[in-house]
Amino acid sequence: MSFTLKQTVPWGRTFEEYVSMFGLSASDLKGRILGCGDGPASFNASLTMRGGTIISIDPLYQFSKETIQHRIDETYDVVMEQTKANRQEFVWENIKSPEALGEIRMKAMAEFLSDYPQGTEEGRYVAGSLPHLPFSSRQFDLAVCSHFLFLYSEQFSEKFHLASIAELCRVAQEVRIFPLLELGTKPSRHLKSVISKLENQNCSASIENVAYEFQKNGNRMLKIRQH
Repeated sequence: MSFTLKQTVPWGRTFEEYVSMFGLSASDLKGRILGCGDGPASFNASLTMRGGTIISIDPLYQFSKETIQHRIDETYDVVMEQTKANRQEFVWENIKSPEALGEIRMKAMAEFLSDYPQGTEEGRYVAGSLPHLPFSSRQFDLAVCSHFLFLYSEQFSEKFHLASIAELCRVAQEVRIFPLLELGTKPSRHLKSVISKLENQNCSASIENVAYEFQKNGNRMLKIRQH
């Protein structure tokens, strides 16, 4: 049995993981960044503390801090049980065990929750979802999308992926998506077709290796630029 989820769940990753997942350079971090589908990650909070410019967008942000906390508590055990049952799908090097994973994720989500009220007031957390984003064209230098597109290929169609990537390309000069596996550590069923169609739509799309690997063979991101 492979790792499966019926719907997206709040599961926050750290600033350091974002840097590794997306191969973010010091120059990248100085640009205007959009985090799409960030959920309760601590990337926004940490980058803001470092003086960065970032907006995160996620449908989760329509809810209060208390409601998000409840949703995290509600889904935490489900994710941890799936992780333990399918631990062979993951690389236990930087993160040593499911228990360590749980501690890292809960710390990241606590940092997000601590920052969330102020970040919402400052317009850094915006409620919204793909494939329609409430931003102007080229508002961002870089858009990153972590653990949503391609990961949930079973739940979201190829058409949805293409429309979502086109929208990300509209609002940002460059788009990076990680990982390129779907749940169960299988290559995304949409990836080859999506890349082919993007290249026919005046986009350059390249797959690049990154330093981060937690899902086995999940160490590649997709980088897209519109000509």
